[in-house]
Parts: sequence; structure tokens; C-alpha cells
Amino acid sequence: MIICKAQNYTDMSRKAANIISAQVIMKPDCVLGLATGSSPLGTYKQLIDWYQKGDLNFSKVSSVNLDEYRGLSPEHEQSYRYFMNENFFDHINIDKARTFVPDGLALDVDKFCKDYDKLIEEIGGIDLQLLGLGRNGHIGFNEPSDIFARDTHCVDLAPSTIDANKRFFNSEEDVPRQALTMGIRNIMMAKKIVVVVSGKDKAKALKETIYGPITPKIPGSVLQLHPDVIIIADEAALSEI
Repeated sequence: MIICKAQNYTDMSRKAANIISAQVIMKPDCVLGLATGSSPLGTYKQLIDWYQKGDLNFSKVSSVNLDEYRGLSPEHEQSYRYFMNENFFDHINIDKARTFVPDGLALDVDKFCKDYDKLIEEIGGIDLQLLGLGRNGHIGFNEPSDIFARDTHCVDLAPSTIDANKRFFNSEEDVPRQALTMGIRNIMMAKKIVVVVSGKDKAKALKETIYGPITPKIPGSVLQLHPDVIIIADEAALSEI
């Protein structure tokens, strides 16, 4: 595990974008595992900027997203498919037919989850997985639990996650209570993992992720077992280390 200190959010985003751009340049047909939320937003903006300057080509890239709210359609403004289109896919030359986001409207959730796992295998696995870190240590929507959930599954969102995400909705009542998310095995099978962490509210979770015991109570702690993890965090997020 490599810990890379960034001066601030902008510096963190640029450092993460550098690693992702190198992946795309070195393997043009790579598979990127992508995340949503405020943490990776600056990374996407930087990648868009480099693409528009002619430095990057995403035409052969495939992507799989970590998660999606259950019950939201792809057209819903708070769905993660909408987020990815608005903040990344619509601004680069990626083939949207090769961008995959869990289906929040899937009727047979168990079947969909198994099919999503199969899809990841069929496209060759994830070359680079981008992650954020929740205040409670969650990665993807893998919330603190008694066990590490292996594969893609439906999860009940923790109160702290609902509280953190309510700023994106009109009210807390509008925040979905469930989500579909890749499991820990899906994430750990990625060849490389890049974690972006910003803000003092993530400091405790980051310390426990890096230096605490490996436990499903802090899902991010499992990353200690991965052979190629880079954590890029700003000074505020590293304030307890």
C-alpha cells in the first residue's frame, strides 16, 4: 500500500488522474472500475481536460461502475448512471455501449447481481479500480457488517451514508434506502486500486483503513491485503495519521 499525500482536493484529483491517464495510455483497451460522489469528481474533470487537449483517447476503454441506488432510473438526476454521463462520459469519446452501471430498476435483483459479476469476468476483469472512502469506512456501498460480502449484492444503506448523501437530494426522505454494489471480492480482484480521500470528516475512517485491524466493521481495511493499492489523500484526511 502506497500513501500519497496531496496538498488539497485539487492536488489529490490531479494525482489520481495522472495514474488513470497512464493506465489508459499504456493499455488503450483497459477496463476502468469507476466510482461516484464528490471525491472522484475532480479526477473526472481533470481527465476531461486532458482529453479535450488531445492527450487522452478513451475510444477503446470499457468501464464498470461500483454501485447504483436501488429504485432510481438511469434518467433520474441522482442516479449514478446520470452522474457518470453528466460528469464524465458525455465529455469524452468513450463508447457508452461499453460503460456499465448497475440497474437500479432490476426486478430480479439476485439474477442481475450474478449477471453483473459474470459481465466483469467476460470483459476481462478490472485493470484499475477507482474508490472513495465513506465516513464509516465503506468502499462502494459495502457498509460495515459482520462479514465481507463477496459479490455484487443489494445492501441496506447505513444511517451515516444516508446522512452524507442527503445533500444531493431535496430532503433526507428522498434518499434511497438500498443500493446495488459490487462486493469486496469484485473490488479486490482489480489489478490496481486507487483510493481518493478528502476532508477531515474522513480522517478517522482513513486511519482505521490503513492502520486498524482488517475487519468487515471497517470495509476499507480489507485493502491492506491487496498487492497494489495507492491511497491519495489530502492533508485534512491525513490529519489523524
